[in-house]
Amino acid sequence: MATDSWALAVDEQEAAVKSIKEEKVKADTNGIIKTSTTAEKTDEEEKEDRAAQSLLNKLIRSNLVDNTNQVEVLQRDPNSPLYSVKSFEELRLKPQLLQGVYAMGFNRPSKIQENALPMMLAEPPQNLIAQSQSGTGKTAAFVLAMLSRVEPSDRYPQCLCLSPTYELALQTGKVIEQMGKFYPELKLAYAVRGNKLERGQKISEQIVIGTPGTVLDWCSKLKFIDPKKIKVFVLDEADVMIATQGHQDQSIRIQRMLPRNCQMLLFSATFEDSVWKFAQKVVPDPNVIKLKREEETLDTIKQYYVLCSSRDEKFQALCNLYGAITIAQAMIFCHTRKTASWLAAELSKEGHQVALLSGEMMVEQRAAVIERFREGKEKVLVTTNVCARGIDVEQVSVVINFDLPVDKDGNPDNETYLHRIGRTGRFGKRGLAVNMVDSKHSMNILNRIQEHFNKKIERLDTDDLDEIEKIAN
Repeated sequence: MATDSWALAVDEQEAAVKSIKEEKVKADTNGIIKTSTTAEKTDEEEKEDRAAQSLLNKLIRSNLVDNTNQVEVLQRDPNSPLYSVKSFEELRLKPQLLQGVYAMGFNRPSKIQENALPMMLAEPPQNLIAQSQSGTGKTAAFVLAMLSRVEPSDRYPQCLCLSPTYELALQTGKVIEQMGKFYPELKLAYAVRGNKLERGQKISEQIVIGTPGTVLDWCSKLKFIDPKKIKVFVLDEADVMIATQGHQDQSIRIQRMLPRNCQMLLFSATFEDSVWKFAQKVVPDPNVIKLKREEETLDTIKQYYVLCSSRDEKFQALCNLYGAITIAQAMIFCHTRKTASWLAAELSKEGHQVALLSGEMMVEQRAAVIERFREGKEKVLVTTNVCARGIDVEQVSVVINFDLPVDKDGNPDNETYLHRIGRTGRFGKRGLAVNMVDSKHSMNILNRIQEHFNKKIERLDTDDLDEIEKIAN
């Protein structure tokens, strides 16, 4: 697997993007990130940076996640036999592809691969809509499907993969290069902004991966790609895609140029209504793979609240708690970037060792912070909601809501509350959640959260920490 010399343009662009981002972020001597005026934004106002979150998850996953969710398969034709595989040999892959799979460290298919691969590799080709979280092996699955369909002797694009951002396209490209490394005649092109080709030039690479706007230009205006020759169309991270202005429309326009017999594969981490409607527009007659969600439970989590009269009093209460919570690992949630930065700086001044996860940081910086936290080098992580979404660190047993989660209208955000504190009571372990209350309004929010979950939240006196130490230990 190789990319042509103009792939250097991609590297140069990557370096330029990186330096621009780095200029936005300057850490002071304590390692605390100075936030700009955008720090005033709340989590709701701050556009959910799903693409950055997805990239972050890819960077911090060193291996596949052992997913306990059950897979639900809805077949296009309910009468056809349902196949799943327990080994890659059963798929009868070309030898050089099987070699690539094993070289990547895959010994047996993951749960999503067991069901998705037989459908994706079936003859005649079948369309698929699949729900799959980061770390489940779905990128490797659709890359394997693309590489299996390619005819290396035909020197024109046969597989097209859309990614929501330049960085995510590069991540998928890495998987294609790794899996195709025993297939030197297969070539990959990146259709991303900054890759300038001569007008009228035709592309000879068999696989093209890129962002919707550039791919659309390459297919229609610039005619670098003949869409009628595409055999496999992959739309990755559909939920991220539709959160970006214009991407939904561009993706639909690309799909309409493709031949009727082109195989369509769509992947998304979530399946809210907007994603589902989009998926049905893009993928006709699909097989569907969904994850049955496990119910998160609050039964093993002890919940408290601390009554304070101001932000400074909340900080003092947190300092009183600090010794008790650092026996284990703790996450402290704030509503805004500004509060998170202030809190991390104040705790550092008091001599407490904390890590800060902020939306101001580059994705690579965030990944490094999470890695240190996961390894236990830092015991306490201060973060906003957006930054911590989707990050699993198994050993967290204490969550502190420095600010209670509310939606953009100021109402309790029950789902976020569940996700925040649900991190602590996993696998039957006892967990602990402490909520800081500093006004009548936040007391009202807490009461409504109690009513919603039908769970009493007890008041905690931070001078009496015996109970906390017992749970945190």
